[in-house]
Amino acid sequence: MYTRIFNNILQALFIICVPLLLITTNVRIVLNSATIYDYGFNKYKIEKHTGIEFEQLQLAGKQIRDYFNNDLEWITINISLRGGNVPNLFNEREILHMYDVKNLVKMVYMVQLYSAVFLSLGCVFMLFNSFTNGRILTMKYIGRGGVFAFSLVIAVSILAIIGFDRLFLFFHLVSFSNDLWVLDPRRDYLIAMFPQGFFFDCTVVIAFLTLVEGVILSLIPRAIRLAVKK
Repeated sequence: MYTRIFNNILQALFIICVPLLLITTNVRIVLNSATIYDYGFNKYKIEKHTGIEFEQLQLAGKQIRDYFNNDLEWITINISLRGGNVPNLFNEREILHMYDVKNLVKMVYMVQLYSAVFLSLGCVFMLFNSFTNGRILTMKYIGRGGVFAFSLVIAVSILAIIGFDRLFLFFHLVSFSNDLWVLDPRRDYLIAMFPQGFFFDCTVVIAFLTLVEGVILSLIPRAIRLAVKK
């Protein structure tokens, strides 16, 4: 009885932590991908709309990515604009919002770390326990975690397709305790550089990566069964 209860707890751990690890890892990849930033700058013609040369946009993107990964409290975007040096492209409201964003990014990194640790501990316990089929159960639970990740992303993707505007608004209302995220692209460079379409594209990339990874993990138990039969 106790073995069954403990197995159920472990299974729940895998089903929860596998999607969390996949999603947070993919979010981290997108957040730190220069290619994604460059793609967005090109697709939404940010150079034309802001007057910031593409090379300077790339520099600003790098400084944003560095900010997400350093210990600085406030962001500084130092670039050249219209022939002159700009000590900080962002105004006070944007700087304060980026501070909130950085705290959210830190939380994503922390969830990624804890998910990896819990999954590692769960795998170690399952693989080196006294009851039989520990390895098979481990792969089975990981596979179920992959299925749940796949299902979760499909559900969110449907919501995004139906109304990304409302999903985007809901995300901001839940994630932030203030309205600093309400910016005007006519005067605030942050929203001018990263329009809503950019975030939709990032969501698509994160969803695609997670779906592929979820499918791969969900196929692991079947592959093992086929290998055992041979």
